[in-house]
Amino acid sequence: MTTTLTWIDEITMAELERNPYPVYERLRAEAPLAYIPVLGSYVASTAEICRTIATSDRFEAIITKAGGRTFGHPAVIGVNGPIHADLRSMVDPALQPQEVDRWIDDLVRPIARGYLEQFEDVGSAELVAQYCEPVSVRALGDLLGLHDVSSDTLREWFHKLSHSFTNAGVDENGEFTNPDGFREGDAAKAEIRAIVDPKIDHWIAHPDDSAISHWLHDGMPEGQTRDRDYIYPTLYVYLLGAMQEPGHAMASTLVGLFTRPDQMEQVVDEPGLIPRAISEGMRWTSPIWSATARVAITDVEVAGVELPAGTVVLMSYGSANHDSATHTAPSEYDLARPPLPHLAFGAGNHACAGIYFANHVCRIGLEELFESIPNLERDTSSDVEFWGWGFRGPTSLNVVWEA
Repeated sequence: MTTTLTWIDEITMAELERNPYPVYERLRAEAPLAYIPVLGSYVASTAEICRTIATSDRFEAIITKAGGRTFGHPAVIGVNGPIHADLRSMVDPALQPQEVDRWIDDLVRPIARGYLEQFEDVGSAELVAQYCEPVSVRALGDLLGLHDVSSDTLREWFHKLSHSFTNAGVDENGEFTNPDGFREGDAAKAEIRAIVDPKIDHWIAHPDDSAISHWLHDGMPEGQTRDRDYIYPTLYVYLLGAMQEPGHAMASTLVGLFTRPDQMEQVVDEPGLIPRAISEGMRWTSPIWSATARVAITDVEVAGVELPAGTVVLMSYGSANHDSATHTAPSEYDLARPPLPHLAFGAGNHACAGIYFANHVCRIGLEELFESIPNLERDTSSDVEFWGWGFRGPTSLNVVWEA
C-alpha cells in the first residue's frame, strides 16, 4: 500500500528513531491520519484524532506487530474484554493513589539518596545512567519483588526489550526488515525467566506483599494461582514501559528545565513546582512516544479517512503533545504554559495504569536531586541526544556543579 503523498512513502525507521518531530509536524499539517508504509500501519498524529480513537467504542486495543513479537500474548496493553479486565484487576490495586501514598516515600527516597551519595561530592555526573534510570528501575524492581536483581541488570533488560519492541520496520509484504533486531529482546526474556521462575515457584507456595506475588494470587479461587505464562507478557510490559517511563520523564524534565535557566531556578527554590515541571517534561518529550495501537472493530470514518474493520492505527501520543492546535509553541519547554491535559499516559480504558506511581517516582527523585545539588548545571561541552520513536528519552545528560 502506498499513499498519494510520496514523501510519506520515503519515511525511514532511522529518521523516526533519531528525531520523529519534523516528520510528525508535517503529518499533522498534511495527513493527520495516514498510512505509513515503513510501519505497515496508519498513524494518528494530532491530539484530537488520538483522543477520539483512544476513547471510541469502535476501536479496541491491539499490540503492535513488533510489540507482539516482543511480549507475546496476553500483554495487558493489547487485549480487551474479560482478559483485559482480569489483567487490570491484577496490576491496578498496588497502583491506586491511596495505596501508593502508603509506601511511595519509604520506597523511593532511600533509593534516590543511595544513588546521590555515590556522586554528590564529585562535581559531575551523567544523570541518565547514574541517577534517573537507576532510581526508576530500582523503585519498580523492588515493588515487583526483584530486590536481588541488580539495577544494572534491570536497566539492561528494559533497553534490550525497548530495542526489540521498536524494531517496527516492515517491507511491502509486511515482513520485518530487520528480523535480527529481536535477538537481544529474546535474550533478555530468557534471562528474565531464568531469574523470575524460581521466585514464582516460591511465591506460589509462600505469598508475600510483592507485586508479582499479588498478581499470582489476588482474585483467584482458594488454592489456585494465575499461570506464569499468562502473567509473563504483562511482566515484560512492566520491565520495559514501567521501568523506563519515570527515569526518562525525569531526565527529559531536567533537559527541558536546562533550556529555561530562570525556570530551573524557580523549581529549585520552590519544590512545590516539581509536579508541574514533570507534567510539562512529559508533554515536551513523552516517554511512551508511539508505542500503543488500536484496531477498528467495524468500518469507521475518522477525520475524513475511511478505515475498514481490522485497520490498525498507531497512537503517536508524543506527536499529539506537540499539536499546535492544543499547545502554543509546543516544541518549547515552558513551565509557565497553562496546565492543559496531555496524552503522555494515553487515554481511554487502556490509559497507563502507573500514572500516579510514575509521577511520584519522578517527584521524589527530583526533590532529592535538587535538595542535594541545588547548583546543578548542564555540562555544555557535550550535546544532549534523544533517541526513540516508540519510547523516547535522552541517551545521556552530563551535568556539573561546585561540590
